[in-house]
Amino acid sequence: MRHLAALLHTHNDGHRLGRCLETLYPCDEILIVDQGSTDQTLRIAREYGAKIIGKDSNKHSVTYPASPGAGWILCLDTRESLTEGLAASLYEWKLQHDDSSDPNVLSLFVREETPMGWVEKPEAETRIVPRNWQRWNGYWPLTEGTSVALEGRVLRFSFP
Repeated sequence: MRHLAALLHTHNDGHRLGRCLETLYPCDEILIVDQGSTDQTLRIAREYGAKIIGKDSNKHSVTYPASPGAGWILCLDTRESLTEGLAASLYEWKLQHDDSSDPNVLSLFVREETPMGWVEKPEAETRIVPRNWQRWNGYWPLTEGTSVALEGRVLRFSFP
């Protein structure tokens, strides 16, 4: 079975972090890279069993220490949550045999909350990458045009 680690960057996200972490049950581990939070962010992260490390400005996201068994990394923002459909897709994908037909990366569709209601982003975003992925744009993997999109959605909440 594939091993999936969630990677989130935080800074004083205590008011929204629980909603995100509550949906990460398909992940085998959660890695929080904290940017110096002074609120309840770290306490909440520990309650969900997250591994917490401080930000090192010289590191890219891929170099943060997920467990050696983590073959894949799911990148999320603390404003985001997985839908049940996406969680089911992640479980199915994790149970598939690893072989040479694995995609290089996986992408996810995002629905974003706006003042006018929910809006579906037209393009899937690269969000699940192998642990050794080297193409980063800050906290996020660079978009890969050949990625495979999983069913389900990431919900991005704009309001607390």
